[in-house]
Amino acid sequence: MTATSEKTSLLTVARYSIEHGLYHNTRWLPTIDDHPKSWRAEAACFVTLHRVGDLRGCIGTIEAIEPLVINVARNAYGAAFNDPRFPALTPEEWPEVELSLSLLTPAVPLNFANEAELLGTLQPGRDGLIIEKDRRRATFLPSVWESLEEPQDFLTALKRKAGMAADVIPARAWRYQCEIVSEDNDA
Repeated sequence: MTATSEKTSLLTVARYSIEHGLYHNTRWLPTIDDHPKSWRAEAACFVTLHRVGDLRGCIGTIEAIEPLVINVARNAYGAAFNDPRFPALTPEEWPEVELSLSLLTPAVPLNFANEAELLGTLQPGRDGLIIEKDRRRATFLPSVWESLEEPQDFLTALKRKAGMAADVIPARAWRYQCEIVSEDNDA
């Protein structure tokens, strides 16, 4: 990954992307040649917005399909303006928003024959999980373990998110970890 100071600077890219959207009503994407080499490598990330401690948007990618700096800018804009769970962010809300980035490791396929084996592969608090069956797919970042501490609860809620019944066993699953980069508005 990138050095600590570079990771923190990625938050500046995310903030600029959102501010550009707020004041120009368009998406901004950086020129990759203007950024460190480590940011030019393909990587996946999620950008999460919290406002006064509550989730205000979260958009990301689970596969590395574009340079990290582009992915951060695109997902920051998406989290602010395109998360279907929330209305578009307003300039009045912006000063109260705190950002965090989840930089994902590549997803590793899991081998399991039943749900008990799948649950046994999970490391609560550490693993993000992607499940899939019959074109239904969903993921939970590792941070979701904070509210769903038991592996069974985590998996059941993820199935619900994917539109699967609680008794369905996913056909495929992948595990990944995240490195979190966040800002502290109290600093």
